Amino acid sequence: MTDANATGGAKGPDELRRQIERTRTALGNTVEELAGKADVKGRARARAADLRDKAGAMTVQLRSTAAQAGHTVQDRAAHAGPRPVRNVVQAGMRHPKPVLVAGAAGAVVAVGVLRWRHAHGH
Repeated sequence: MTDANATGGAKGPDELRRQIERTRTALGNTVEELAGKADVKGRARARAADLRDKAGAMTVQLRSTAAQAGHTVQDRAAHAGPRPVRNVVQAGMRHPKPVLVAGAAGAVVAVGVLRWRHAHGH
């Protein structure tokens, strides 16, 4: 007679049942892994969600960095240059709407001049 354990066989019905259960569990795990790999849409959705999370975190970080840089520029502008320039900068920081309107008007004039020069070959 051959030794059943040497060839991977079971000694009796109970051992055979345990081996069958282990094999079923291993096969079930393998099938789940293969199904997960075959679920292209699900994997794509998970990847997209991961990228959205990373982009959101990067956006928060960039906004924070930009806000810090803005505060630094404001502090430097408020304390640099000749006194009349400092006064104008400080007034612009206290009342930003007129500065924005003036800047927008200047941009409109600049675009108009550039278009006129382009149209007339200057």
